[in-house]
Amino acid sequence: MSALKSKLASAVPTASSPSSSPRNSVDLNDNNSSNAAATSMAKKKDDPDKYRLLVTAGPSYDTATHKQVYVNTSTPTHVSNEFLDASIKVRIRGYRGLPSSSPLSSPYFDDPLHEKDQYSIGFTFVPKQDLPSKDVVWGNDFDHPVRDRLPPGVNTAFKIVKDFVDPGLEMDAYADEPWLYGPALSCWFAFHIGDKAGDDQGQQPDRKEEDDVLHEGASGSGQEIRKSLNLPENAEKRRKHFLSTSNREALMFEKGRTYSGDFYNPYLDFGNFALKLPGFSIKVIKYIDEKSHSLRYVFKNRKTGDVYFCVSLNLLWGEQLEKASKEDEEVIGRFAGAEVGAKADRGAAAKEETREEPVRAPEVNGHAEQRDSDELPSKSPQSQPASAAEPNPPQADGPAEDAPGMRDKPDHVQEEVRKMSISDMLQDTSSKDTKDAPKGGVLDELD
Repeated sequence: MSALKSKLASAVPTASSPSSSPRNSVDLNDNNSSNAAATSMAKKKDDPDKYRLLVTAGPSYDTATHKQVYVNTSTPTHVSNEFLDASIKVRIRGYRGLPSSSPLSSPYFDDPLHEKDQYSIGFTFVPKQDLPSKDVVWGNDFDHPVRDRLPPGVNTAFKIVKDFVDPGLEMDAYADEPWLYGPALSCWFAFHIGDKAGDDQGQQPDRKEEDDVLHEGASGSGQEIRKSLNLPENAEKRRKHFLSTSNREALMFEKGRTYSGDFYNPYLDFGNFALKLPGFSIKVIKYIDEKSHSLRYVFKNRKTGDVYFCVSLNLLWGEQLEKASKEDEEVIGRFAGAEVGAKADRGAAAKEETREEPVRAPEVNGHAEQRDSDELPSKSPQSQPASAAEPNPPQADGPAEDAPGMRDKPDHVQEEVRKMSISDMLQDTSSKDTKDAPKGGVLDELD
């Protein structure tokens, strides 16, 4: 461990290191007004409270095909294309994003296995055709250059990740369409082979909520598959096993069989928009611009370019965030109003059912009995039978103006809100350029 710390210390530039980029530093002693204004703008931009995340998932790069992911909930996002059916769940610790009803965290992070992790992209998929695994990758890519937005020390950060986290990763951050990929079977930190799915091609591959934390292994006939491939039971050893091209060639993602994976780590802090590696930390917000505001994870065949699914984490701010937030509040308000109206209708119906007939005086010889008072007797609340008591008026969850505060609403209300469309948000964050990421690169083993 001490050797690791020593190696990291020598690899990471310090604040006074000559390798620190002078163009990214601020001279606090400079009295120039323009520098002061720039510093003020930088501080304003660095404020995490001015940003919100919107997470989507879809069967292609085109965000017009994406659906919103309901982060930190038990509701999966279903994705389907010609290659597979998939269900995707995303968990983010300290989530600040849309929809506003999203929980801040997930019980997933209470599990001892994930108590230090910052996020997770978990998924289950059933191929519609046999998919060779040799050239299948998992990672990030962009459809535009980011070389002018890269923070200082990006190469150092990549070296740390490759040496100590995932030796299978390769990267070209300076390409016109930059990418960071690794063999999917060695990237996923948990991998599970299941049984054959149902005969229904449209069947969605959900897992039970109580089994929300995926563990390495197999079930049903998947156990025989792992055994025949001599797959180690340990996740780290399995990841190392699939660094070999020949070992990947031996596994076919079989048509109709259920596979599950989980990708997680403690390094990307989406709550504070920072990259945190051992001895090395980068604030991501200051390097965000109009183009570079989305981080895309993709599961694809790198050789053919076939995209199986992708998950996009979009950072919203300014006018874009204002419009998305307004749409979010309108959706929640419409549902909350409908819920209050439905409760009022149910209350009115209950009143109608329990309404009493008017009290009449008893008749004597066909005429109403004369009382000392000309008025008919009235029943006091004490003498009124319980069955005829006036029902309590329906209680709404809250005034309409409080509708956006959905975290206090019942679970079924929140669940329905999450299912409502927010297509405007997705359209606002769509990229006009939906070309595939480059097929060439450093991963020679995959070609």
